[in-house]
Amino acid sequence: MKKHPVSLTVNTDTYDLLIEPRKTLLATLRDTIGLTGTKEGCSTGDCGACTVIVDGKAVTSCMMLGVSANDKEITTIEGLASRDQLHPIQQAFMDKGGYQCGFCTPGFIVASKAFLDENPNATEAEIRHALGNNICRCTGYTKIIEAVMSAAEVMRNS
Repeated sequence: MKKHPVSLTVNTDTYDLLIEPRKTLLATLRDTIGLTGTKEGCSTGDCGACTVIVDGKAVTSCMMLGVSANDKEITTIEGLASRDQLHPIQQAFMDKGGYQCGFCTPGFIVASKAFLDENPNATEAEIRHALGNNICRCTGYTKIIEAVMSAAEVMRNS
């Protein structure tokens, strides 16, 4: 199959790649670039484990083709922390116990970041609605919502 040239900016680094047109953004990130923090859960866009930010919007990367991400800015879980400090949402997940097995956690954190960037004063109900497309089989969601609410407060005050 013929490969197509794409240029992706992922976590501020630019990657000029040749990829098959049928390859998903998820597969491109994990298999071609080597960023394995984004997880493959359902492969149908229903669980949110593969959520990344594309041009400021949360996207399920299993449902987006890599060629469709050409010339776009992509942020993955690996791009949130600075060298010596976790992003406030990552820190809140740790502090509030918003994870158990951790498989869904990157998707929740990235989706939360995209949402809070647009809605810094979100209510609990708005956060619950915004994260409704992310599925966790372990935590029961309470600690996840507490973590996002805590992070929102930290982000507003910094």
